[in-house]
This record gives sequence, C-alpha cells and structure tokens, in this order.
Amino acid sequence: MRPHWSAVVLSQGTRPVELDAAVGSLLAQTDVTLEVIVVGNGWEPSGLPQGVRSVHLEENVGAPRGRNRGIDKVRGRYVFFLDDDAVLPDSDTLSRIEASFAQDKTLGIVQTRIETPEGETMRRWVPRLRNKDAMVSSEVFSVLEGSVAARRRALRDTRNWPGRFFYAHEGIELAWRAWDAGYRVEYRADLRAVHPQVDRARHADHMWQDARNRVWLAKRNLPCPIAVLYIADWTVLTSARNLAHPRELCAWLRGACAGVRTDGGKRRPMSWRTGWTMTRRGRPPII
Repeated sequence: MRPHWSAVVLSQGTRPVELDAAVGSLLAQTDVTLEVIVVGNGWEPSGLPQGVRSVHLEENVGAPRGRNRGIDKVRGRYVFFLDDDAVLPDSDTLSRIEASFAQDKTLGIVQTRIETPEGETMRRWVPRLRNKDAMVSSEVFSVLEGSVAARRRALRDTRNWPGRFFYAHEGIELAWRAWDAGYRVEYRADLRAVHPQVDRARHADHMWQDARNRVWLAKRNLPCPIAVLYIADWTVLTSARNLAHPRELCAWLRGACAGVRTDGGKRRPMSWRTGWTMTRRGRPPII
C-alpha cells in the first residue's frame, strides 16, 4: 500500500545512538501509513530497523542536496524531514499534521516547535521576526530545517530545497518559494520535536557560509531593488553585531563578496504580490 507519509532522515553516520532514536520516534507514529528513508550523506547506512529504506551518497553533498536525494525516493503524499539527532516525543505528531493538511488545502509546509531535552526552546528556533514566544503558533516566512513537514506537491512546486546552499538559509528559500507558489507556511507550537542545543559556530566556515547564502538567497529569489536592500540591510546588521569580533566580521564580508561574484543558481524572483503579502504579515523581504 502506498504510504501517505515519507520521512527523510539525513545522516553522516557519526551519531548512531541518536539516529536510532530519531528513526524509532518516526516508526512509533500512530494512525498514519509511513515509510522511513535514511540518506547516508557520505556514509552507507547500516544497522537500520527492518523496513527502513536507505540512500547511499558517496560524499557529503550538504544538507539541502542530501534531503533532495531523499525526496527523489519518496512515495508518500506528505514528507517529513527530521534531523538525525532529533526525536518526535509524541506519537500523534504526523497524524495531527495530516489532519491539518486535509482541512486546509493551502497549507503547504509546517514547522514544529523545537525544544531541548530540558524543555527549552531557543529564541532563534522560533522563525519570526518579532514575537519570539515559542508557545504562539503563526504563519511564518522561514522554517528551521530539522523538523519540517511538507506536501509533496508543494515541494515539487518550489523545486525542493536549494541544493547549492550546502547548509544555511535553505529553510528561508523553501518558505519564500512556497508562499510565492500559493501555499501557506506555519509554525505550530502545539507540535514538538526534541533537539539538543548546538552552537552554530561548530562549523568553521559558518560566517562565510551565512553570508554567501544570504547573497545567493537574494539573487535567486528577490526582485532586483529588493535584493539590493536585503543585502545592504544584512551587511549593516551583521557589521553592527560583530564590531567586537573582527575575525568573524571579515569572514562574513568575504562570504558576501563570494556570493556576489559566484553563480547561486537560476533566478526565480518572487512576485511583488508575494513581497506585499510578507510585508502585510510583518516580515518585509528586506530583512
């Protein structure tokens, strides 16, 4: 029987205990038909529970491209993306999201609330510009990629995750393109995933990557005048935040220059109507 859900878990094979818990929390979901696919990003998956499918990528192709390789194999109507060090603590998470999708045909993407094992939700895990109350649900214009559900049709219409990004800001592009394709994107405080707190600086190139992808994001998705404002705003904001950290600021500026010089992929600028929709809902696409 064709499953309604396909869950994609991306892993480099470095966290076997956490991966086992992540897959187990998916297999424990009730009242849904589900397949689980583990994508080995530079790793050949092994030791998986019976029935769990796998995809072997010979090298680490980055998070968004790795997820896309998982999408290539899915059969479900809906797709859930879960980090390999995260779990769904409630067994009815997917069934509740499925009910929301069935009730609202315009709903394309849902991000769950993410909390630490101690029950805390970091401010940066709430994808809103102003209200950072983790217990408030709302429409949003970005998603945190580690616990996200999407209609397969919405992924098709947005052309999946931006594979060139490797990591950083792919959840912004996915949300922007979903809105531009006519879907709504929601943050749901009543749905939970548990994920350990991690330092974004664990990646040596995180500031460079952040900047390059910011510029690519603008070049790929924004009308030219808005793209210029977006890049200028983020340059000023990042400079102000990092005046006391010149090494990080220099890395960011080098990344921004790389983003300007290099090809970020095909431009598909959002409509002015989408930009106005974002502005009316409190997230103008200039920041």
